[in-house]
Amino acid sequence: MKNLFAAIMVLLTLTATSAAAQTSDDTVWVQIEAHPSLRVAQERAQLYSGVLADVNGFALGGSWYGIVLGPYTRADAERVLEVYRAQQQIPQDSFIAFSRNFGQQYWPVGANALTQAPATAPVAESAAPVAVEETPVAPVAETPAPQPQVETAVVVAPPAPAPAPMVDTESPAEARRTEAALSAEERKALQVALASAGFYNSSIDGAFGAGTRRSMGEWQSFNGLEPTGVLTTMQRKMLMDQYNAPILSVGMASHTDAQAGIRMDIPAAEVAFSRYEPPFAHYDSTGSLGVRVLLISQPGDRNTLYGLYDIMQTLEIVPLEGPRSKSGDSFTLEGRGRDFVSYTEATLEGGEIKGFTLIWPTGDEERRERVLTAMKSSFARVPGVLDPAAGADSEQHIDLVSGLEVRRPKVSRSGFYIDPKGTIVTTIEAVQQCSRITVEQDHRAEVVATDEGLGVAVLRPTDPLAPIAVAKLREDTLRLQSEIAVSGYSYEGVLGGPTLTFGTLADVKGLNGEAEQQRLALASLPGDAGGPVIDISGGVVGMLLPAPTGNRVLPENVSLATDATALRALLASVGVTPQDSSDRGAISPDELNRLADGMTVLVSCWD
Repeated sequence: MKNLFAAIMVLLTLTATSAAAQTSDDTVWVQIEAHPSLRVAQERAQLYSGVLADVNGFALGGSWYGIVLGPYTRADAERVLEVYRAQQQIPQDSFIAFSRNFGQQYWPVGANALTQAPATAPVAESAAPVAVEETPVAPVAETPAPQPQVETAVVVAPPAPAPAPMVDTESPAEARRTEAALSAEERKALQVALASAGFYNSSIDGAFGAGTRRSMGEWQSFNGLEPTGVLTTMQRKMLMDQYNAPILSVGMASHTDAQAGIRMDIPAAEVAFSRYEPPFAHYDSTGSLGVRVLLISQPGDRNTLYGLYDIMQTLEIVPLEGPRSKSGDSFTLEGRGRDFVSYTEATLEGGEIKGFTLIWPTGDEERRERVLTAMKSSFARVPGVLDPAAGADSEQHIDLVSGLEVRRPKVSRSGFYIDPKGTIVTTIEAVQQCSRITVEQDHRAEVVATDEGLGVAVLRPTDPLAPIAVAKLREDTLRLQSEIAVSGYSYEGVLGGPTLTFGTLADVKGLNGEAEQQRLALASLPGDAGGPVIDISGGVVGMLLPAPTGNRVLPENVSLATDATALRALLASVGVTPQDSSDRGAISPDELNRLADGMTVLVSCWD
């Protein structure tokens, strides 16, 4: 193979043991291919497994993946190498490899062949008396096309059904005759497979005209075959095996969940039933890919369906980015995150909502698309629907919905409205490295200004908001030891609303004499950062800053804030003029709570 030389160089680099230590009793392997793509290696291993015994796949290091036969004793491996080369079942540049050069096994999924004892070779010793004495062409290695009696003498069938030889003896005329017996659907399937492989770009009509013949010839050339333009029976199987390798590799199989009332194809080699937590039947990952499947089943009406649509979008399994569609009695959701892609569809029929979710790792899009297509086309409703009361004894958790994690922001901090249009002031800590910023989790916002020195960010909602209350900034300096309160989401939104934390103004300067800062005698929590500092008259005298990071730790009851004058200057730079606070009399605790609750918002940063 074209990639094998590079793989050999990888193996030579990894091999640090002297060749003198290799004895005839070593457990060895026959390496037949290596690829720099895991997906390609998996597909090739799947194809070889259909015709050869003892096929395994291992990581070789340096992002290379090898396909090997074994394990065998050294003598058996040399015999396998000799016979399979002669029968043209493996590449001529195949070679003996050693276990110490292999990393994690990727094929078959979940196997650990490195711990197995040497297998019985599927070919007999060349010195077998019957083979030598009864056949004048006994050395199979010298017989590229062995006669039936020779094969009977030297080939021992493995426990599984004997693999078909890869030698193709069908002539073009015979290929045309077998091709003529194909059904219209089988002919279209071949065109689909050729199109998927990039060799055909015309209509899928089952008519093998000049374009189809040309694509067949190009496919044959690409695979090292004579470009006749007519596929033999074996070549048609090879083409379809290549096309179906993505779904074969994950064990796609029909599955019926009687309780959920759903029958469909699922990647059975990658998932298995775990539990019922209505409206979901959980099929958790059992393979190396990390695939998950949810079956959706519940009684309900259109309101129930749309409620499910909204709830699904709050879950960790549905990333924020991706298309959404809700129409009539159905919806679809696709979420594309950093580590995985999820697809959900659900439909209401006869008072029952049924559907599914497929969760798949990123970077494996071709196989995901094939699996998803198979799941969609095979989905069928059967009698039965999950009882909403089933799974009521499951452990309850505020961050779980039917056993699924609610999506949580990377960080949540406080902020406050500064004008009637919904402009918000918050800490810069709340908006750093975010793919999405929300206000009260439901409304998106954009950063319009930041000041690293002040530690302040100004946000503007993407959709108009109508604040209940707006901060009024105090123009004069508050007297030392004056009572103040900070309004903030101390517990980052867990309580559903802001809380007031009371303290006093300890200094009108920062710890190093910064004129734009204030020092507060107040014990704050991380979620409070970005919240307004309010005096007893309801005027805002500053914005609470987060605690310093690094080696400096403030005493428990010491907090810092950016003062109102510095906030006013930053707002003016983006064309925002805040309201002034002219009141100086104390307001009631109830009024202070109402004012603080109306102006304070939860600002969340999402990955």
